[in-house]
Amino acid sequence: MPVKRMTQLGVPVGIVLIVVMLVVPLPATVLDLLIALNITTALLVLMVAMFVHRPLDFAAFPAVLLVMTLFRLALNVSATRLVLLDGFAGKVIDTFGHFVVGGSLIVGLIVFAILLVIQFVVITNGAGRVAEVGARFTLDAMPGKQMAIDADLNSGLIDEDEARRRRAEVHAEADFYGSMDGASKFVKGDAIAAIIITLVNLIGGFAVGVGQLGMPFGEAVTTYSLLSVGDGLVSQIPALLLSVATGLIVTRSVNDADMGSDIVRQVMANQMPLRVAGFGALGLCLIPGLPKLPFVVAGGLMLIASSRAGAAAKQAEAAEQAQQAAPALTAPDTPELLAAEIQVDPLGLELSADLIDLVDASSGGDLLERVKALRRKIATDLGIVAPPVRTRDNLQLPSQTYAILLFGIEVARGEAPPGTVLAIGDYLGSLPGQPTQEPVFGLEAKWIPVELRSQAELSGATVVDRASVITTHLAEVVTEHAGRLLGREDVRMLTDVVKRTHPVVVEELTPTQLSLGEIQQVLQELLDEGVSIRDLVRIFEALSLRAARTKELDPLVEAARQALGPAIAAPYLVDKTLHVLTLDPQLEQQILESLRPGEQGQSIALDPETSQALMGSLAQLTQDVENRNVRPVLVCAPQLRAPLRRLINQIVPRLAVLSYQELTGADQIRSEGVVIADQRLAVGA
Repeated sequence: MPVKRMTQLGVPVGIVLIVVMLVVPLPATVLDLLIALNITTALLVLMVAMFVHRPLDFAAFPAVLLVMTLFRLALNVSATRLVLLDGFAGKVIDTFGHFVVGGSLIVGLIVFAILLVIQFVVITNGAGRVAEVGARFTLDAMPGKQMAIDADLNSGLIDEDEARRRRAEVHAEADFYGSMDGASKFVKGDAIAAIIITLVNLIGGFAVGVGQLGMPFGEAVTTYSLLSVGDGLVSQIPALLLSVATGLIVTRSVNDADMGSDIVRQVMANQMPLRVAGFGALGLCLIPGLPKLPFVVAGGLMLIASSRAGAAAKQAEAAEQAQQAAPALTAPDTPELLAAEIQVDPLGLELSADLIDLVDASSGGDLLERVKALRRKIATDLGIVAPPVRTRDNLQLPSQTYAILLFGIEVARGEAPPGTVLAIGDYLGSLPGQPTQEPVFGLEAKWIPVELRSQAELSGATVVDRASVITTHLAEVVTEHAGRLLGREDVRMLTDVVKRTHPVVVEELTPTQLSLGEIQQVLQELLDEGVSIRDLVRIFEALSLRAARTKELDPLVEAARQALGPAIAAPYLVDKTLHVLTLDPQLEQQILESLRPGEQGQSIALDPETSQALMGSLAQLTQDVENRNVRPVLVCAPQLRAPLRRLINQIVPRLAVLSYQELTGADQIRSEGVVIADQRLAVGA
């Protein structure tokens, strides 16, 4: 039979045999063997409990405890049957009843009672209480541990597999301590059962010896009572070992070493307590009447241990100093160090020296936590996993200043004066503070003292704290440059995520039709135009169909946009109404005729005067519409959308360009203006 099969059947067969022992008499020789096995197994369990590094390394302990308790009780039943029927229950019990306690019933009962007190009152009660508290604290800590795992996952410190493993470990830990809380009751019940079984054996032995067999009282005591006490002692020794193992498991802290190594290392970590204990033991020798030799030996051992602890501490300190000095001694031009220094962080946030309080948790700074939460929001809004934000101080920045870096290059900068909040509104003249502009939308604002926050809110201003200003600015930068932040590895990761749920979609698309680089270009174009790529399944399906006919970028992007449907227009809807700007049909036809193919797709080749007039008209018209608190979009023919977007991107980057086929998500379309062929503007109502 294979070893794995034997392992699967071993425990179930053993439990069945234990149940059989409760009803089937056993020979004394077999009982001796099983008692020896019981004691040895209990010792093995104790050793395993001492040498595990974490409680979860012995997660099967509650089940082992139950099986061992049942096994021991079955041995009690078998021993009782042999004692009462034959007056003999094997050499082991006979030896414990006569030799271990000197053949004295009183001594045996006292030793048995002491073992019960040690097990029941001291170890079992303490272990049960620790298990109960551990189970309660573990369950209470589960939400916090789950949030910590999610935070590490969002910040990029761990991947999805590691997060899944940690979550499973948290659940396993809660299940383990919950099981230990119940298993500790087995130990307490076993101690109570031992008392009852011993009393029943004593009474039953007297009844059988004196009542049935007519033995004298002294002979009945010698024959039956000592065997009953021996049976109790034999059963209490493994019970005590398992109780100690239970206490060790529930009090074991998570560490990288076994319990013995932890105790020796922690006790020997400081020589002063050992030295004081040694001199204290020697000082007890001065008390008249006390024996000198035991205390001299104990004190000497403590002093020897303190000297060894001092030497170990010096060695550890020297090793730590050498480790700290090692980087300085390392050659500055090793490939590893040079590679680490030249590595560029995709996204960085630098703070001036007086803004460090924003990241200092001890002073209430929560900027790092907000940045971590921002990555989750970006993933929800745009469908990409933004890289971790490397936050550091920069002494070269002016005071009150922060800078946002993209691949090591500063792309945005702002101010966040300490002790202030940003008030945004039209009526801020009466409030003292430093005038400024809101960094994202360019609104008039003022940095005011924190004490005036309530006054500013009463005046109708919107008040934002410094961390929120920086986080909002960072979110705007990430959104604006999302296409650049989407790397090839990110595309691979997103593709693998889709493949888990829709393998056919991915297998049809890549690598047979499009490479990861070509898919990356399409996704980057979508992100550059503010289109979320969360619905990758629809995007991949559309790309698969279009890639069968062409691999040009513009047609692939348009196919993906059409597949997204109403999601394209959704960000621009106001009460399900889309505010649009359109081109005069004559001008639109003129632009269509000017299209020319190029390496980056089609481009518009208008004459300079017409092109300049078109850009100026669109910029002016967009500004006029935005002044009415309306966010317009430019609508044109599908084949014109991509080249027109590239043409106006440098002049009016905030103006989105949609094709007629992408307006399906709007219940109502309102025209806000038309650009006509002779460059005059016709503005809608």
